[in-house]
Amino acid sequence: MSAWIIALPVIAGGAVVTRLLRRRGRCALRLLVAVNVVMAAAALAVTAAALAAGPASAAARPPAPAGNWAALLGAAVAVAGSCVGAGIAVAYTGSAALAAMSERPELFGRAIVIVGLAEGIAIYGLVVAILLLGKV
Repeated sequence: MSAWIIALPVIAGGAVVTRLLRRRGRCALRLLVAVNVVMAAAALAVTAAALAAGPASAAARPPAPAGNWAALLGAAVAVAGSCVGAGIAVAYTGSAALAAMSERPELFGRAIVIVGLAEGIAIYGLVVAILLLGKV
């Protein structure tokens, strides 16, 4: 959560700098370089702080019980199977979509929808795995 609190102002600042870069040439470029130097210094400070801290202890979370192997195996099979199936589906639909678009370029929107539906298979497997892991 705290990472997002830090990241949102940085993203907003990047958007402002990008707008300035589009409107003003040389001044905006200097501002962009200055922002990059500040960001590099902040990254160096965070790295130094992380290296100065001691190692984290792994005792904060209790170990998982040994009886959950079936749910973990089911989640692994769900993700692996759906990803393999999605890969095969995207291979066939993607090549067919490219062939159709080479003949009729106006079919781009329909072809992308069909390829997106094939990619949805992997998301279904991920949802099933999350549901199974929720039972652990």
